[in-house]
Amino acid sequence: MGLFGRKYFKNSSGLIETGLLLVSTILSLYTAYNYFFVDGKIGDTYQPITAIKFTWLAFSENASIDMGIILDPISVMMLVIVTFVSLMVHIFSLGYMKGEERFATYYAFLGLFTFSMLGLVVSSNLFQVYMFWELVGVSSYLLIGYYYDKPSAVAASKKAFIVTRFADLGFLVGILILAFSGKSLDIETLISNLTSSEFNGAATVSFLGISALTWGLTLIFMGGAGKSAMFPLHIWLPDAMEGPTPVSALIHAATMVVAGVYLVARLFPLFHFNQAALTIVTFVGLLSAFLAAIIACTQTDIKRILAYSTMSQIGYMMFALGVSGYGGELGLGYTASMFHLFIHAFFKSLLFLGAGVVIHFIHSNEMKDMGGLRKHLPVANWTFLVACLAIAGIPPFSGFFSKEEILLAAYNSNKLVYGVALFTSGLTAFYMFRLYFSIFWNKNTDVQHPWRRSFLHEDAINNSCCLFSIGRFYSIW
Repeated sequence: MGLFGRKYFKNSSGLIETGLLLVSTILSLYTAYNYFFVDGKIGDTYQPITAIKFTWLAFSENASIDMGIILDPISVMMLVIVTFVSLMVHIFSLGYMKGEERFATYYAFLGLFTFSMLGLVVSSNLFQVYMFWELVGVSSYLLIGYYYDKPSAVAASKKAFIVTRFADLGFLVGILILAFSGKSLDIETLISNLTSSEFNGAATVSFLGISALTWGLTLIFMGGAGKSAMFPLHIWLPDAMEGPTPVSALIHAATMVVAGVYLVARLFPLFHFNQAALTIVTFVGLLSAFLAAIIACTQTDIKRILAYSTMSQIGYMMFALGVSGYGGELGLGYTASMFHLFIHAFFKSLLFLGAGVVIHFIHSNEMKDMGGLRKHLPVANWTFLVACLAIAGIPPFSGFFSKEEILLAAYNSNKLVYGVALFTSGLTAFYMFRLYFSIFWNKNTDVQHPWRRSFLHEDAINNSCCLFSIGRFYSIW
């Protein structure tokens, strides 16, 4: 599509790409069914399956870089998330991007991004992960800057690319440190070596009083923090909303921003083995979740609110992994984090696609230009409400169960983390229902009477406070 789409497949490019991705989605669902219910479980545990493995570069008899595909619970889960959400975005874009001059190019970029994410999640080798990691960065740069004639979009794409390159430098150095210490780049071999007593050098050899293992894991987390927009590397995410709204649903809700969480989860045995690195993960994730929730309460651009909401929820997943490694019930936070990652992909992409419908209807991103849209967009009203209830943690929606598990893990591990996380979950309910009521329930804003704007804004805040209070009471009960 990138080479020949505009010339030969201009009108049919969207249908061709969507049809091919439908095949990929069916294959991923088939793979997930076979892994979880047929082949993957041996006894009480799911075993990793190496589907493909071959030597790519051989340096000597004992040193080589292998390429491969590995299937385990989190990679299979990510296969389903990436293909299904990408399929929904492809279908949505058929109408949303209709009439665009570079329609085929847009679908080429979407396909490149989906390919990059799929390659990343099934990689069996850290160097292979890094290759796809960079390819994800390139394709996100292309998608954010799709409107290349718009200066703000060009600036946003460059900002995202440059910020994540700084983080990826840390990621590369971390890979080299772990590979040197563990004598391998293969993820399974690396984990096995660095957690065994024979390879205790990585835990004892230090630089500036910090062990090599701590340095390596912290630098790898730096790469994950850049992709997942963790504090202080979050500055690119709000500006990245300059891309088309379906791109925001795919990249900044369901796939690329959870790559950092996936990376920490993939190397979790090493993080569990090193409490210092795990503590950094915990408090960076907690601080990111809290700050993003505070900032989201002050925004008026609906896509920026959803962007900071994404940052907050990714922070939730990160500190859930952190509290899983010490104190309390071992593994509870890890399971809750992966559960929250899975369901967040669906309700957040639903929120972004709903926002796309609203923006397409109003031709504005600002809440002050919206109001009373439930009568004009009844389907968007109900789907947006369902997604808001899920992200706010209102039972019986999925967000309630994942957040309760995360809060339980935090309570068992660290009461300070638990307190901040509980307050942050309340803020999430507040700003999401402020957004919902401002869009769908207020009367249309009269631009000739500025005082009505503030009144209607206060009305939305009061309504969201009421629902927040009910939801939190129910959750605590």
